Amino acid sequence: MGWLQRLSEGLTKTREVVRGSLDRMLGRAADPALLEEFEAALIASDLGASVVGRVMERLKKQLQGTDASQPGRVHTVLRDTLLDVLTPVQGPSLESLIANGPKPFVILAVGVNGVGKTTTIAKIAQRLTQAKMVPLLVAADTFRAAAIDQLQVWADRVGVELIRHRHGADPAAVAFDGIAAAKARQVDVVLIDTAGRLHTKSNLMDELRKITRVIAQGCPGAPHEVLLVLDATVGQNALSQARQFHQSIGVTGLVLTKLDGTARGGIVVAIAEELKLPVRLIGVGESVEDLQDFQSDAFVDALTGASLPSRMPGSLGQEP
Repeated sequence: MGWLQRLSEGLTKTREVVRGSLDRMLGRAADPALLEEFEAALIASDLGASVVGRVMERLKKQLQGTDASQPGRVHTVLRDTLLDVLTPVQGPSLESLIANGPKPFVILAVGVNGVGKTTTIAKIAQRLTQAKMVPLLVAADTFRAAAIDQLQVWADRVGVELIRHRHGADPAAVAFDGIAAAKARQVDVVLIDTAGRLHTKSNLMDELRKITRVIAQGCPGAPHEVLLVLDATVGQNALSQARQFHQSIGVTGLVLTKLDGTARGGIVVAIAEELKLPVRLIGVGESVEDLQDFQSDAFVDALTGASLPSRMPGSLGQEP
């Protein structure tokens, strides 16, 4: 299965919410009730109030003096608005950042527990090895012994080295040792896993700030990328997490995981609209191939269904 097909299948739940509303517009007048139904569908997909408001404002201008029997017009307004938001956050790939950055290039991965952070780091390491780069994994989530063991399993599977301490060790010390090892071994990139537990938000953020300070001591200018991993299935909670992490430690890039399990895939748009942070990667499945560079046009087409065959004449951008 190609990436575009996997992306399309991964966003099926979200697309069905939007597409169902578009299909119901066929042959019906653009009355307030119909527009309200379409607006509700967009809100349900977690596009965010700001983006939905912009879509509806543009749509009402487009439909003034006409009806909604041409969903191609509705689809065009929706697609153009989403691209306006997402195209600016289609940042350079990690491979490009690393190739053009300092050596070792230090990536600090952050995010709450359960978002797929450790697995994402491992998948990135495998991508980098396939790109002929040498990564080093660092298990700085010492709060969970399982996290250390999980990263070790992945390191063995991918064929990369792992810097680890015992369970309960100081995470900043592990990170510092990781930087020292990276310099000694002349690796290309360091991928540092961190804890995501939320005993209190302040404790977590204080720990992450300490890690970033220690990393900078060992490698001036590092971390070069603070990569926030978010679980798309939690919808608006993902936006709240993005705000907190960005305010506390200065996130520089985003990874959205589990898009294949949610009807709220529009949260990618809401986060992009508010924070304007580059979306580096999106995940739509379990395999390494399902974690791919974010492409705004492919994402929007998969979200709105433009690339799929119509259910009925005239739907989704094809005029009757």
